[in-house]
Amino acid sequence: MKFLLSNDDGYFAPGIEALAAALRPYGDVTVVAPERDRSGASNSLTLDRPLSLRRAPNGFYFVNGTPTDCVHLAVTGMLDSIPDMVISGINHGANMGDDTVYSGTVAAATEGFLLGVPSIAVSLVSKPGAWLDTAARVTLDLVERLIEQPLSEPTLLNVNVPDLPYSALKSMKITRLGRRHHAEPVVRSVNPRGDTVYWVGAVGPAQDAGPDTDFHAVKNGHVSVTPLSIDLTSHRQLPGLTQWLTR
Repeated sequence: MKFLLSNDDGYFAPGIEALAAALRPYGDVTVVAPERDRSGASNSLTLDRPLSLRRAPNGFYFVNGTPTDCVHLAVTGMLDSIPDMVISGINHGANMGDDTVYSGTVAAATEGFLLGVPSIAVSLVSKPGAWLDTAARVTLDLVERLIEQPLSEPTLLNVNVPDLPYSALKSMKITRLGRRHHAEPVVRSVNPRGDTVYWVGAVGPAQDAGPDTDFHAVKNGHVSVTPLSIDLTSHRQLPGLTQWLTR
């Protein structure tokens, strides 16, 4: 197996180190990650300047761009062959519900998926990240299953792991994305130069967190596995809009 790893926390993040160490016994591991924290970068590509690719002393590659840049550069220009799997993470903090729209972690996996490679985004649902080894082991469980039982089409999985010992986890659950309330307002402040500046507010609390959602699964000690789709078309609205235009 040939694995391409990336993230949005930067090539120096403990999560990607734990993931690389866990996957090495299973095949060739290449890490291409941003040179700094790019959380919230979503699916952005850098088009206004060239990208540089450098190698760190630990063998990881880093790019002066976004998570999407990293995977795109690696798959379309750097690697000699297409990887068997793209894995993004392990992120420090959840990527559930509406968060997935903004997530750089999910974006890196999405780019792999768009390039035809089975891809997984992995997040540990805790900022301190006490149990990175749990998330790494869950990732291995999924990788082993995908090797033994390949899916019929390229798949994009968003995985959220409770920050618990592996033995304390309950089952894996296939879930849908929940929804949050609106985000908190921006925080206004004044910088040392006297300029008014704004910080993006905190995410809102879960609104749609029913039994089939990622929020519910993680809250109850389960690993949430959500298959994602890239088709943004609102199919439900197509008939009504067609009638609206023809009136």
